[in-house]
Amino acid sequence: MILLRKVLFPFAILYGFITSLRNYLYDKGILKSYSFGIPIIAVGNLSVGGTGKTPQIEYLIRLLSPKYKVATLSRGYKRKSEGFILADADVTAEIVGDEPFQYYKKFPNIQVSVDADRKNGIEQLLNQEKKPDIILLDDAYQHRKVKAGFYILLTSYGDLFSDDFMLPTGNLRESRNGAIRANVIIVTKCPSDITVPEQETISQKLVDFVPQENSSVKVFFSTVSYDDKVYNDLGSLSVIKVKSTPKLLLAGIAKPKPFFDYLKSDIDQILSFSDHHHFSESEISSIKNKANNKIIITTEKDFVRLNAKILKEQLFYLPIKSEFLDSKEAFDQTILNYVGTCTRNR
Repeated sequence: MILLRKVLFPFAILYGFITSLRNYLYDKGILKSYSFGIPIIAVGNLSVGGTGKTPQIEYLIRLLSPKYKVATLSRGYKRKSEGFILADADVTAEIVGDEPFQYYKKFPNIQVSVDADRKNGIEQLLNQEKKPDIILLDDAYQHRKVKAGFYILLTSYGDLFSDDFMLPTGNLRESRNGAIRANVIIVTKCPSDITVPEQETISQKLVDFVPQENSSVKVFFSTVSYDDKVYNDLGSLSVIKVKSTPKLLLAGIAKPKPFFDYLKSDIDQILSFSDHHHFSESEISSIKNKANNKIIITTEKDFVRLNAKILKEQLFYLPIKSEFLDSKEAFDQTILNYVGTCTRNR
C-alpha cells in the first residue's frame, strides 16, 4: 500500500494543483462565495476521515443550545436520499445519514438537516418558520461556496496535517496552506498525558502554515473521553463488567483501534467495517451467528444503523465525548464571543 501511494505521487501533485487553483479562484472572488447574516461555524479538516468531527459538533451543541436555537447542516454521507431534508419523527439513518441521525436522537431540542448543497441548505433553514440562531456546518471546511463566519480546523494527534501530503500519496484533501482559513485549530485524540513542551512544539508546526496577518489563530488540544458505561434502549452496563464478559466488538468507523483497545479482552471477537458502512442482510445474519447470543458492543454511530436489526437486549453502544486537556474556558469563550458579537450585529 505504501509503495502504491509513492507510485501515485504524480497524481498527488496534479490533485494539489487542482485544489489550489480552486481555492485561488474563490479567494480572488472569481468563484462566488455566499455569506449569511447569521452565525455560521464550520467544523472540518484537511485530511480524510478520523479526526473527531462528530464529538466536536456535539461539544458545540452542548455549549450553545442552552442559550441559542441551534441547527446542524451536514452532507448526509451515504444517505439513501437527495436534496434538503429536515429531520423529523419519520427519518432514519438511511434517510439522513448516521451522524445527523445521531444528532437528532441525542439532541431533540435542535434542528438537524442535511443537504449536499450547503448554500441551499442554509437558505432552507432560514426559510423555516422557526429560524435557527446558529448553524453548525458539519465537515464543510472545503465547501467554499459558503463563507462561514468561523472555521474550526481539526487535526488528529497521530496524523497532523503538517506532516501529511496530498491524496493519493497522503491523506490531505487540499494543501496544508488551507489552514489559512482557520480561526482555531484543535489537535484531537491527544494522549491525556501530553506535556506542555510537546503542545508548544506541535502548535508551532501547525501555525507555520498560517500567514502572519492571521497570527491570532489559537491551537487547542483535546482528547477522546470514553463513557464508563455502555447503553442501549433498555438500560446500561458498566464497562468494568463488560470487559470481563465474552462479547463481540463491532465498528464501522475510520479509526476503530482506540475503541477496540478500550473494551477488548482476549476472549472477544472483533469485527471491523469501513467508515459509514451500510450493513446488508447477509452481514447482519453473519454478525448474529458470530455473536452466538453474546452481547454486541458497537460505536454510537454504528448503533443508529444497527439498532432495528439486532435484538435490543443484545446490542449496546459506547458513547464518547471530546474534552479539552486545558484552556477549555478559553475555547468556550472564543466561540461564545463570536456568536454573541454576530447576534448583536444582526
